Amino acid sequence: MDPTRQSIDQALLVVGIAAYVTAAFALFGYFLLRSPLLRAIGLPLAIVGCVSQFAELGARWWMTGVWPLTNLYGSLSLFSACAVTIFLIFAYRYDLAFAGGPVLALAAIALGYATTWNEGYMPAVPALQSYWIKIHVPIVITAYASFMVAFCVSLIFLVKAAAEARYARRTVRAATAGGPQIDLPLSAYAETAVVGRMRTDTPALASAAEAGDATAQWLTGLPSLARLDVMQYRIIAVGLPLLSLGIITGAMWAKEAWGAYWQWDPKETAALFSWIVYAAYMHLHTRPEWRGTRTALIGVFGFASIVFCYLGVNIFISGLHSYKM
Repeated sequence: MDPTRQSIDQALLVVGIAAYVTAAFALFGYFLLRSPLLRAIGLPLAIVGCVSQFAELGARWWMTGVWPLTNLYGSLSLFSACAVTIFLIFAYRYDLAFAGGPVLALAAIALGYATTWNEGYMPAVPALQSYWIKIHVPIVITAYASFMVAFCVSLIFLVKAAAEARYARRTVRAATAGGPQIDLPLSAYAETAVVGRMRTDTPALASAAEAGDATAQWLTGLPSLARLDVMQYRIIAVGLPLLSLGIITGAMWAKEAWGAYWQWDPKETAALFSWIVYAAYMHLHTRPEWRGTRTALIGVFGFASIVFCYLGVNIFISGLHSYKM
């Protein structure tokens, strides 16, 4: 590639990283301060970073004629762009901007780490020179990206649920010392309590907020536990069908490349394990006694299994999908 084209490629990459980092700071600020101005700054910057990333991948393909997803650099770059895209769709459709800080931070980290795997513009090895790479890889990476966004929502849910439990214990202790008795359902889905004029699934936090507790006031400004749970469920409902389709297309590619649909390669096994975890999440979410903290923890564990499947297996374990040299 000539120097001018290399400069274009590098400029788009720098714009993407810079936009993600700046957007992460702005949206973290929005999460902490609830300033509409920071939201108005962060979301457009996330769009700029996402567009520049897709442009960089497209430009690299156009300039070299080499499909850009044949190595970990291109894969992680697409992962970041897809995660931000999914976040933006949910942010504008369901007001998910409060989760933008961790999403953009993880996207920036993934893109920064991807640059350490930038192998330049070499053509793919023969095993990857198949039309399946243009089908299978984008599907799987989009699934991974969905699970990353859901993971960020899960963390916010767990923070608020843990705070509710802590404030509930504090209120119970105050009540046993002679204070007023307050009904405190610890499950966000067992019932909905009314505190003051506000109907809430975190009554202990609401009571503390009414009493002037600054931390409780900040926490009650987050979406309800029920809303966070529904957000996580909807995002995973995007990722699981994509992962299922990714496993199916991977098996079809494996049949053409290696003569068998399934060989229990470490990557295949790890992907199947992740699929089982998220399928279990979807099933257990139908049960009211599991919905909430338990399914949020499963979501966190599921994303940990995705990280192992995506990076741990590819980098550290030898196999047909390994990036080890």
